[in-house]
Amino acid sequence: MASTDEQFTQASNHWDLETLYTDLASAKGKRLTPVEKLHLRGLLCGYSPTEIAEKLGKNVKGVETDLCATLYRYVKSLVNKCNKKIENWRNVTEWLEEAGYKVQSPADLAVSDLLPEKSVVNISNISMENNQIVIAFNLRIPTTSSAESLNDDSLTNMEQALDLKNTFNENISKNSNG
Repeated sequence: MASTDEQFTQASNHWDLETLYTDLASAKGKRLTPVEKLHLRGLLCGYSPTEIAEKLGKNVKGVETDLCATLYRYVKSLVNKCNKKIENWRNVTEWLEEAGYKVQSPADLAVSDLLPEKSVVNISNISMENNQIVIAFNLRIPTTSSAESLNDDSLTNMEQALDLKNTFNENISKNSNG
C-alpha cells in the first residue's frame, strides 16, 4: 500500500497545503498526524468520508468518527465557525475555500481566455535584471467608441488580465528570490 504522503496528492494542485497544515496545527495545538493530513487531502480532492475509507481500505465509521473528532474540530476553530454544525463534509472545503486556502494556478489560465477578442500581446524584450526575469510586452485591447458600450464581460476580462499580470509578476519575484 502507498505511504500516506503519496495518496490524494492532487489536492496540492488546488490547495495551499503547507499553509493549511501549519494553520490547522496551530488550531490543534500540535502538528497534524500523517493520517489527519491524508484524510484532509481526501476531502480537498472532493471525496466523501465513505469514498476516502473505501480508497484507503478502512472502516467507513472509523474514518467518519476520526474526522469528527479531529479535522472537523480544527477546521471549525481555524475559520471561526466553532458554533456552526458541519451539516455535510463539503462544508469543510467550502469554509477553507472562503478562508483563502484554495489557489488557482496561473498555469491553469490561458491569457487568450482572459482578454477580449482581437486583443494582441507582443513580447518586446526578455532580460535579467537584479536576479529577476523582466518581460516587457505590449498589450492591445480593443475598445469601443463609447464607454457605455463596454459590457461587464469586457471589464471582467480586463480585470482578470490585470490580476494575471500581477500574479505572474509575484510568482517571478518569488521564484527569483527563492
